[in-house]
Amino acid sequence: MRKLDKLEPNRFFYYFEELTKIPHGSYNVDAISDYLASFGRSHGLETIQDEYKNVIIIKEASQGYENEPPIIIQGHMDMVAVHKPELDIDMKTEPLKVAINEAEDYVYAEGTSLGGDDGFAVATALALLEDESLKHPRLEVVITTNEETGMEGAFGIDLSMLKGHTLLNLDSEDEGIFLTSCAGGLRINADLPVKVESWDHLKGFTCYEIEIGGLLGGHSGEEIVKGRANSNKLAARLLKGYSNSVYLTMLEGGLADNAIPRTTKFSVLVEDESNFEAYLDKFTKDVRNEYHTKDPDLFCKVLSRKPVSEIRDSIDTVVNATEAIKFLYTVPDGVQAMSADVEGLVETSLNLGIVKLSSDSASLHATFSVRSSIESAKSDLTNRVCLLADTYGGKVKITGRYPGWAYRADSPLRDRMCALYEKMYGKKPILKAIHAGLECGLFNNKISDLDCVSIGPDMKEIHTTEEKLYISSSRRVYEFVRALIESK
Repeated sequence: MRKLDKLEPNRFFYYFEELTKIPHGSYNVDAISDYLASFGRSHGLETIQDEYKNVIIIKEASQGYENEPPIIIQGHMDMVAVHKPELDIDMKTEPLKVAINEAEDYVYAEGTSLGGDDGFAVATALALLEDESLKHPRLEVVITTNEETGMEGAFGIDLSMLKGHTLLNLDSEDEGIFLTSCAGGLRINADLPVKVESWDHLKGFTCYEIEIGGLLGGHSGEEIVKGRANSNKLAARLLKGYSNSVYLTMLEGGLADNAIPRTTKFSVLVEDESNFEAYLDKFTKDVRNEYHTKDPDLFCKVLSRKPVSEIRDSIDTVVNATEAIKFLYTVPDGVQAMSADVEGLVETSLNLGIVKLSSDSASLHATFSVRSSIESAKSDLTNRVCLLADTYGGKVKITGRYPGWAYRADSPLRDRMCALYEKMYGKKPILKAIHAGLECGLFNNKISDLDCVSIGPDMKEIHTTEEKLYISSSRRVYEFVRALIESK
């Protein structure tokens, strides 16, 4: 049974619901890529599916629009796939349970992220491509892969067959705000050594399994400015603050480098139960007080408490992670600098998105997302993180570099969109630079003299299990895109 049948635009929500049936988290894009390629071919359109699973679909101009400049419509097919800890779902194989909150006018997915980022772009493109009543110039739809994990698809894509120099990116989350520039970024993958320990000198210890959670999290580009708690950093703070020696059997937190982590779990061995529990109680009160406004539901709770004698046969390895925890504790996180030129805009930041203890490789893995609108500041912050990792014996690999997107003073597309928006809605749009990364910078490097603007409907809490795509806003933005294509 379809859930979104009664929503308008009907074909947009039809395709959006189709996408929710196909698992398409980053690096799990084969099925959705094949679906898009099959759509293009079945509609008799020129379709290209490359080795990165990017899909390009081209529809030649309709009658009377042959001499109009082509328009590139661009978005990405992957989503940040996260679910509530208590939900038993495999997001690599199972569909989402899409639902509607009619009272508040939004679509969501039960217990998981929705994929509005960037399902809006994909569903819009498919609905427009199949619309035989649409009057349009040559449309060049470009849907990339693995944008959420470093824009790998956009890095590798060949665009030499495109004729357009005007690009409409549909990967933003605020209606009425036209994005005109963005920060550049990269990913830091750090592996810190840990020492495998003998159980013999830990006989009198107790193993506490602890969870830090209840956090709001969010996109590390859009939400980092709000100063929300990072569960990975809180875990490191708790562990470093208690003891000079940290013995762990498990540590795992965060799901994506570009999502502020909401939950971190770890199992730590302690010698003095009463002292540790008193410390844990004070720690919890302190951090709840610090974040009572930014993260009101923050919790730190004991999931289990067992003497070492009870867990030794079921746990393969215990490690001394003291130096690795020192690194996690001292490494910077969050906003590092605000823009001196644009009020309220973050200039430079980083996010400790993922930590995971691997006893097999005797290492603690940490992944960071680094962003800055100033290249030298991005390099400096990256160098500092790498130097700190080296100080604690770690090894670092840099991946997913993507350039910033500079503001273009002369933009016929922007001028045309602003005039149309004011005509349709009786008000001017807001022009804005953002701290989050967009693929526009990469496309700007691949297509000469590219004129580019990014727009989208209202979405809230993207990359989280509370993600919302607003219905009326989606309709208005879809109608605006359609009108823009038909305008001359």
